[in-house]
Amino acid sequence: MNVNRFFCGLLIFSAIVSFLPGCKKDTTNKNTSVTWASDNALAEGVYGDVKDWSDKAMAGARLKSTYSDTVYMGTCILATLDMSVFPYKLTLDFGPVNCTCDDGKIRRGKMFVTFNGDYWITGTVITYTFENFFVNDNQVLGTKTITNMGRNASNNLNWAIVVAGEIIKANNGGTIYWNSNTTLEWLSGEVTPWIWWDDVYQLTGSENGTGTDGKTFTCTITSPLKKKLNCKWLESGTMEIQPQDYPLITLDFGNGTCDNQATATVNGTVYQITMP
Repeated sequence: MNVNRFFCGLLIFSAIVSFLPGCKKDTTNKNTSVTWASDNALAEGVYGDVKDWSDKAMAGARLKSTYSDTVYMGTCILATLDMSVFPYKLTLDFGPVNCTCDDGKIRRGKMFVTFNGDYWITGTVITYTFENFFVNDNQVLGTKTITNMGRNASNNLNWAIVVAGEIIKANNGGTIYWNSNTTLEWLSGEVTPWIWWDDVYQLTGSENGTGTDGKTFTCTITSPLKKKLNCKWLESGTMEIQPQDYPLITLDFGNGTCDNQATATVNGTVYQITMP
């Protein structure tokens, strides 16, 4: 279960907020907001996916009696694991031409994963890099690093997640620069490792970047975003979104109830949002 993906795509709500009454109504500002929301959602999805693929490959390796060079093969992917070097290196090769993967996305190129231990072990550092790697013809550059920080003052495991990303969009669509610095904390469920649906996590930190329109944006989690894995939606937490040349947007995901309701505050006015 990739917990990080539960927190991906949140900022797409700004696309909804951009059409609310009280916001700037001119077409230029509206298009800017939608462009920013789309670019941010693309970046969050792309960099959120990379852990999925490495986890799948390593799961294939663990099914073997001993680690093997070839750990996972599929229609679109050949994964090889080099345990003779340290940190260990996992190579995910999607081939030189586009291939439709089992999640419906088209990929080509290579992704490299280096790690010095297991995701759950204190001190483990996992780094993701790319070589001629494309998702739906968008070229993915930059790095993603996950560091297991051990236990915090509350005795909970937590991970520092840092992304310095760059995506060159297909069809000369421009370049997205995207940075994320967040901390994922495992609040409960550790005592039942084989039961994922009782797990609770929370995310803190911030994101910032520049969209394909050249406009900057920042997103700051002002109160931890909490997610129970047995609930489809975020249950609590707040975040502030500041697109360049556009009003500050404050999103509030509630006080702990599992429902699809959130609120957005823009220019002092509160709007109700129904999450998909």
